[in-house]
Amino acid sequence: MDPGGDVKTVPPATAPTPSRHRPLWRRANIPAGAGAALWLAIVLIPLYILVSATLRTREDYLERGALALPTSPSVESYRRVLAGDFLTYLLNTVVVTAACAALVVVLAVTVAYSVVRTRNAASRRVFQLFLLGLAIPSQAVIIPVYLIITELNFYDTLAAVILPTAAFALPVGVLILVGTMRDIDEETYESMALDGAGPLRTLLNLTVPMSRAGIATVGVFSALQAWNGFLFPFLLTQSRDTRVLTLGLYDYVGEFRVDVPALLAAVVLSVVPIFAAYLLARRQLVNGLMGVGGR
Repeated sequence: MDPGGDVKTVPPATAPTPSRHRPLWRRANIPAGAGAALWLAIVLIPLYILVSATLRTREDYLERGALALPTSPSVESYRRVLAGDFLTYLLNTVVVTAACAALVVVLAVTVAYSVVRTRNAASRRVFQLFLLGLAIPSQAVIIPVYLIITELNFYDTLAAVILPTAAFALPVGVLILVGTMRDIDEETYESMALDGAGPLRTLLNLTVPMSRAGIATVGVFSALQAWNGFLFPFLLTQSRDTRVLTLGLYDYVGEFRVDVPALLAAVVLSVVPIFAAYLLARRQLVNGLMGVGGR
């Protein structure tokens, strides 16, 4: 108020401009955007080459190169792949993957439950033994594995691929499920015991449902190991009837030529099933890796 009694109006302070009203060039993180664009190009260019090559003929691919657009898209490469033994290789791979995943899940669940619920020196030694398996690469013991498989008369059978693949995926499965099952409250186990539940009922009705995220993680991991496995199928199988997809790709590679469109078409077809399985189990997979125990 001034000396004459008049009220003096004070102009309000100017409010800061919200960030959403700023010009785009001031809000943009240019270095981060450039890095994201570079990474997107690194990821998309191989995918573009992979898909576009399957829609071109072998002659067009050799004449115009890998980056050229398909002028007359054709699915002839997929027809050639499906007309061969691809479906046999796919069936063998599905059998190996399903059997390996089931075997690893069943064994990992029982071993992890025993380690978590049996608190003595023996269970700790068993867990340490499985952890030791993480440090042993399959390449280092391939000769003993080969001798064992031949002595069991499993050579050139799908069991020769399933058993060692499951054995080398089991330590990771036990490690994941031990961490998952330890997240279950001890009071929950005590409540089951007060209700008269035995170890088997507790495992089936409590531990398995509350560990489904970890179990899904183990299943997907072991399935990926089996689906992408190369060493054991290469050394422990021989005939075309027991060949899996990773070996079947050699059908399109000859001594003096490579049918690149057919080879990449087989790669695309072999990726689709395991990618679909990942999409179905992605939430459980992420939760299991985060150690939330499915709750």
